[in-house]
Amino acid sequence: MSRLILFNKPYGMLSQFTDEGSGHPTLAACIDVPGVYPAGRLDRDSEGLLLLTGDGRLQARIADPKYKLAKTYLAQVEGIPDDAALDRLRKGVELKDGLTRPAEAERIDPPSLWPRDPPVRFRKSVPDSWLKLTIREGRNRQVRRMTAAVGFPTLRLVRWSAGEWNLEGLAPGNWREVDAAIR
Repeated sequence: MSRLILFNKPYGMLSQFTDEGSGHPTLAACIDVPGVYPAGRLDRDSEGLLLLTGDGRLQARIADPKYKLAKTYLAQVEGIPDDAALDRLRKGVELKDGLTRPAEAERIDPPSLWPRDPPVRFRKSVPDSWLKLTIREGRNRQVRRMTAAVGFPTLRLVRWSAGEWNLEGLAPGNWREVDAAIR
């Protein structure tokens, strides 16, 4: 079994242990465990599940797109996507770096999440809605680029799960350790 840390990365935190002079909070503010490193990344303005391990093989199984680990995101988007937009996400979206793999995409009711600090801007004239998206690759800012490409920019993005691991019971800034077998 390998050591795996499930961390709920808060909004505004870098997915690394050093800030290199940026002034932004880093993983070191919450995780004081030697020898573990992020398996993949979450942008500073994204929240949610970040997996950390010191096992190189496990890290590769999580982060390398060739293994097609399913990652599920909850995305608050500007506007209310219609069936045509959802179908485009499900078939794959053409981005500047090529066609994405098909995603699982559905509209959902607003999830019961922690408040974000700062809150997402509210606009009376533009409604927002929530999508649940599952992708099996990990391009830079992929979910944000996909929703924008179909006409519904992302306002808030939370990675809820990766493979069998999820955020259930983890508040922002908290983590728990689990045993993980490499398959």
